Amino acid sequence: MLYREAGQFKTSYAADQAIFPLAQDRIGMAIILAVAFIAIPAVANEYWLQTIMIPFLILSLAALGLNVLTGYAGQLSLGTGGFMAVGAFAAYKFATAFPEMNIIVVFLISGLISAAVGIVFGVPSLRIKGFYLAVATLAAQFFLLWLLVKYPWFYNYDPSGVISAPPIDIFGFAIDTAVSKYMLTLIIVSVLALATKNLVRSHIGRGWMAIRDMDIAAEIIGFRPLTTKLSAFAVSSFLVGVAGAMYAFLYLGSVEAAAFDITTSFNILFMVIVGGLGSVLGSFIGAAFILTLPIFLDNFPRMLGFEISVETVTHLQFMIFGALIIFFLIVEPHGLARLWTITKEKLRAWPFPY
Repeated sequence: MLYREAGQFKTSYAADQAIFPLAQDRIGMAIILAVAFIAIPAVANEYWLQTIMIPFLILSLAALGLNVLTGYAGQLSLGTGGFMAVGAFAAYKFATAFPEMNIIVVFLISGLISAAVGIVFGVPSLRIKGFYLAVATLAAQFFLLWLLVKYPWFYNYDPSGVISAPPIDIFGFAIDTAVSKYMLTLIIVSVLALATKNLVRSHIGRGWMAIRDMDIAAEIIGFRPLTTKLSAFAVSSFLVGVAGAMYAFLYLGSVEAAAFDITTSFNILFMVIVGGLGSVLGSFIGAAFILTLPIFLDNFPRMLGFEISVETVTHLQFMIFGALIIFFLIVEPHGLARLWTITKEKLRAWPFPY
């Protein structure tokens, strides 16, 4: 088989602890990056880029942020949409107040503001956990959206409450086409995903997983629950805030609170559950699955010659989502990413079963 590490030797600790220790994995990732950066912009039309690829990348980043908090740190959150809204409105305020500021800096600042808000709402996690923490973050979802709608200062006193994102340019280069928006989104998501992958492998990530597995034992061996949990909320909210800013600027083209309602929070949670808790790869797999499933359900019956109403397709989506959530929670809590890991392990040992 091709997926075998025979003859691959590690001569240093750093090589053994690399993100991709096998040559096959490095080659596979290089192919994926080549397809993402070269092939897709060259062959995909505007519809595919603007309607599928850009939201897929942005929602993958939001799912990655939630996965940091829920999958790695074990802190259940239902307020992802609210933190995305904070990032979107913060980016709008900074982009309009400082139009000369680089848009990447604007996105990073909006992520930092979202991280600060996440720390505030993460303080209750020191006293409550599980269902009660989920209710607290759900309250944060509704409170943040109410706050952003209640005070017109957040949307520059626009009577409609829906504001258009200002034009984007980087060093004089206008980001106004589907290809340029896709490339900017891809670069930001790739860098943040790589940084998150390294972070969860560090001392900080080990602290998150220790708190997730058993917080009392983690405190005994030296991890402080205060800093560990709040750091998870900060990193998670930062990623979600950047995703919210990109969602408004690079996908929707407008900033409105209704785009980040509770449905958005649940969809991102579904991405994490289906893709895999505690997995960077699972965030991308889950986002791809949840995003493409409605498109498949809408087009597959027509390919077979059947006409199904929009209402029926919507109900089918809810039924399938619910069934998948129950299936993965019972059969494979670590989602599709775990199934992919098991497949690779079997390929490495083939033809010897275990």
